[in-house]
Amino acid sequence: MKNSEDSEFFFIIMKKIALLGATGSIGTNTIDVVQAYPERFKIISLTFHRNEQKGREVIKKLHPQFVGVGSLALKNQLEKEFPEIRFGFGEEGLVEAATLADVDIVLTAVTGSVGLMPTMAAIRRKKDIALANKETLVMAGQWVMAAAKEHQVKILPVDSEHSAIFQCLEGQPVGNVKELVITASGGSFRDLTREELKTVTLEQALKHPNWSMGKKITIDSSTMMNKGLEVIEAHWLFDVEYDKIKVVLHKDSVVHSMIVLQDGAYLAQLGASDMREPIQYALTYPERLAIKNEKEFDLTQIGQLHFDKMDFQRFPMLALAFSVGKKGGAYPTVYNAANEIAANAFIEGKIPYLAIEALVEKAVNEYEETTEVTFEEVIKVDKETRKNVESWIKKEGNI
Repeated sequence: MKNSEDSEFFFIIMKKIALLGATGSIGTNTIDVVQAYPERFKIISLTFHRNEQKGREVIKKLHPQFVGVGSLALKNQLEKEFPEIRFGFGEEGLVEAATLADVDIVLTAVTGSVGLMPTMAAIRRKKDIALANKETLVMAGQWVMAAAKEHQVKILPVDSEHSAIFQCLEGQPVGNVKELVITASGGSFRDLTREELKTVTLEQALKHPNWSMGKKITIDSSTMMNKGLEVIEAHWLFDVEYDKIKVVLHKDSVVHSMIVLQDGAYLAQLGASDMREPIQYALTYPERLAIKNEKEFDLTQIGQLHFDKMDFQRFPMLALAFSVGKKGGAYPTVYNAANEIAANAFIEGKIPYLAIEALVEKAVNEYEETTEVTFEEVIKVDKETRKNVESWIKKEGNI
């Protein structure tokens, strides 16, 4: 005869996951969460772009049904090595991974605009979304959230800041909430002046003081572009106007974000700098499980927490995020697309650091919108913006 613990275990339903971006930081942490609870989770499809070595390791570790990769050549190569697995490539591979019939939830951990189409396809197939891809809502929040509502799909935030706000909002009537407060570490160059930024290097930019992340997101953190994307994402996720979204500098990265209630009370979510916590909560919501091998966290050891006002002149990309967000339409799309090209150009050594901001500002200032845009037009604007910024980079002295 089974005891009560055995009975509870017997009725556990395994959640089947599509992991888009399996070799990145979020992907790696997701795999750690899944392997900590093999009776609860299984990754049945995954994607990676071109990290062949790590991709092979992940395939051997997880034995998925389907794998999407970045190129036809890599697909053909891996098919020979893993004949028992189906492979796809490019956008079609991402979409197929996200829409497999057995998938319960799609964790979108890819970086950039490539996350939009597979996320939309998954929503239309009634898959819940654990969202770590900011660009999906920045580019097309209006349409993504409408589709989620239509198909009764949950959008569960994975970013530590949005997960924190999501957790603080639980049980709160809409009318209780006065403001959302997003915390920002300040990134690699938070203590440098504008003048000192003129000579910074890629190596310096990638040394984030608090978090271990991929190159692109680490660069975005240093320019505060990442926080700007989070502001726009928060607007769509939580249906809150931009005037009610605040950003504060919090170098400690202990308070992941907060909400302010109408009576002045603050509710904050605190914890170790461990991305497994928001990932696991998105996968288990509304249930909470212990984090296996959790990082030590003791407020008595921390002693003090520090908060400072955000300097919008020091971080113009954050100020620009509020501006394009309020304008709406395809302005946030232009903002994001220009940054993706510019940040990658800096990573590749094609432009100096401050040119990232200059290119984004130029793209936003030159874009004019006269009529209400559609989802299809947003995709078109995204592509046109990328071409424009690439052409400016090629024209020396025109940045």
